[in-house]
Amino acid sequence: MAIDKNFMGYNGFVWFYGVVEDRNDPEYLGRVRVRAIGLHTDNKDKIATADLPWATVVLPVTSAGISGLGSSPAALLEGSWVFGYFRDGERCQEPVILGSVPGRPTVAADTSLGFNDPNGVYPKFTDEPDTNRLAVNNTDKEAASLTARKEARLTNIQGVNGTWSQPEIDYNAVYPYNKVYETENGHILEFDDTANAKRIHLRHANGSSIEMTENGDTIEITSNDRYILVTKDNKVYIKGTKDVVIDGDYNLKVNGNYNVEIAKNKSEIIGGTKTSTTEGAVVHIGKTIDLNP
Repeated sequence: MAIDKNFMGYNGFVWFYGVVEDRNDPEYLGRVRVRAIGLHTDNKDKIATADLPWATVVLPVTSAGISGLGSSPAALLEGSWVFGYFRDGERCQEPVILGSVPGRPTVAADTSLGFNDPNGVYPKFTDEPDTNRLAVNNTDKEAASLTARKEARLTNIQGVNGTWSQPEIDYNAVYPYNKVYETENGHILEFDDTANAKRIHLRHANGSSIEMTENGDTIEITSNDRYILVTKDNKVYIKGTKDVVIDGDYNLKVNGNYNVEIAKNKSEIIGGTKTSTTEGAVVHIGKTIDLNP
């Protein structure tokens, strides 16, 4: 049987390395414009970024790629190095990106030339690998988010029975065991499999975070207001001690019954006035209290 060489898959596999220069796909498909080495010049007067073809991005099988299910396809940035092929063969007008290629940038972006981020933002660092700093853990080039966490750590909080502090930052990653995902604005997700330092850490760019540490601690930080809405029951069991410190007011309203059972002693220190209003209620006190000593 004669094979039509113009049919996709029989027209020759033409591959390329290139640099993303535009990700603002007007069709919202996650496509990017790519300048391919050997095919396009770095002279923008001859081939402007706007004249580069849109490249389709292949998603992993963990993403459905239909009806918005799975991961968003728009993850590549201007300045990203990519590898792919042309599905139209030697015509080289229909690029398909198979993956991104990290490297070790030696110079900052030159916005006057092609094969660079036109916005001059990326690469953010030179003379170091494109691998996330949290994954590398080079103490001479510490991740900004880690530095911020250390500086924001709360210590010597005065409680009822003395002071307590936020635990030390439980980060001790060893390459290549810390899997890091970070967005361009600084949202971070870490799955750290480092021996004796295993962690899961989710952090918002504003500093709110939740972290599960090697020893089983969970540290939750909210940098602004916190709202917890439960539409049914809420049960909390604490096997140890609970310490609560509130610098502001504490307001509690119970629309149903409020039942308190204390197996041992209860003590209160009130610096101001205590006001109690009881309507139609019965108060049982285990010991006699002289209200008029």
